Amino acid sequence: MRTVREFEVECPRDVAAEIAGRDETLVDLFPDAETEIVAVTETRKTVVSRYTVLGREGEATFHFDYMPDGNVAFGKVCDGRVWERLEGTLDLESCPGGTRVRLQLEGATKSFVPEFTIKGPLEEQIDEMAAALRARMGRS
Repeated sequence: MRTVREFEVECPRDVAAEIAGRDETLVDLFPDAETEIVAVTETRKTVVSRYTVLGREGEATFHFDYMPDGNVAFGKVCDGRVWERLEGTLDLESCPGGTRVRLQLEGATKSFVPEFTIKGPLEEQIDEMAAALRARMGRS
């Protein structure tokens, strides 16, 4: 299962990449969760989001890897309940008047979890992430 969102922002690519690397930007990607950065290295940040869905509490851990070119690869640490794998990319490309932002999520559910049951929440998640990035990069 794959989902993509693209949009343009008026800030230059290098500014968009710097904004993508800010701690507050990462926290904003998960607006309905209590999110904190739990580990930082030179090229990776790890975040943990605590959330409640249908009255049940859960926790999701994501690693964000910052590439030398300014793009970002990220992935969920899959706990075996729903996702077999869930990975994404944030690609930034210079364009006339600013930067084209391409956010992509791709994943596979466990064999006992039909993909159609998780498609809606995945679409909602990528919409929230795109909105957070657009808002942050629009305020550059």
